[in-house]
Amino acid sequence: MSESAKAFLSGGFGGVCLVAVGHPLDTIKVKMQTSNEYSSMADCFRKIVAKDGPRGLFAGMAAPLAGITPIFAVYFWGFDLGKQIARVVEGKGPEEQISTAGIMFAGGFSAIPGSAVMVPGDRIKVILQTQGEKKLYNGPIDCAKKIYAEEGIRGLYKGTALTLLRDGPGSVAYYGAYELMKVNMPNAVPGGASGALSTIFCGGMAGVFNWIVAVPPDVLKSRFQTAPTGTYPGGIRQVATELIAKEGVASLYKGLAPALARAFPANAACFLGVETSKKVLNMYM
Repeated sequence: MSESAKAFLSGGFGGVCLVAVGHPLDTIKVKMQTSNEYSSMADCFRKIVAKDGPRGLFAGMAAPLAGITPIFAVYFWGFDLGKQIARVVEGKGPEEQISTAGIMFAGGFSAIPGSAVMVPGDRIKVILQTQGEKKLYNGPIDCAKKIYAEEGIRGLYKGTALTLLRDGPGSVAYYGAYELMKVNMPNAVPGGASGALSTIFCGGMAGVFNWIVAVPPDVLKSRFQTAPTGTYPGGIRQVATELIAKEGVASLYKGLAPALARAFPANAACFLGVETSKKVLNMYM
């Protein structure tokens, strides 16, 4: 089996691990980004549970869980492909470490194919997470059908530019932080660079670095994707201008607390899943 195929399969398994661990905090993040009724992360948590019970924290989970295997598979495949391109440009062999610039390029490159499969599921997810007591959609399939009926295929890809704006720089930080920490800090965590504890630490920190970079465009994306059709004819610029005018620059970091709280455990689980599945694939294929 080729390395690209292994990256594809292990990335998909890592994505499943990420969703299983991180979805409740993702729900809180999206709720805080799209509404002003919550004073804090704890307040948002209490109100969700009071209104919908613990199941409310898992609203919209079916969409990312069903789609996360191809989504993360494509992202990790894109990262592997980006590294291959960097190796060719730098004249490095398959086992040689590419430069920091090469790693950053590969991370950014992964967002191009990744966003193509990310956007439809992501839009369905945020709509299901933010629908009120009057349930307009009975799950992800019903939501997808109604979006398509009302807006066509473009409706499912609403927010593509903002997703690229989020995931391009975010992926540079995400994969770059993981690869560089794994290579340059082999003894920072007991077990060495290949140990489970090191993978958990580096993967968790990669998630933190990603969201520090990605939260502002993610706020804009959530607002844009959940707004009624025609709300923002001016696109990205109008979303940003109106949000800053009404709520200030700090509003671009709404949801940062739950994003960071989710980032470490969810991405630690993701990279642990990726590395573990990759070892299994290397053993048997």
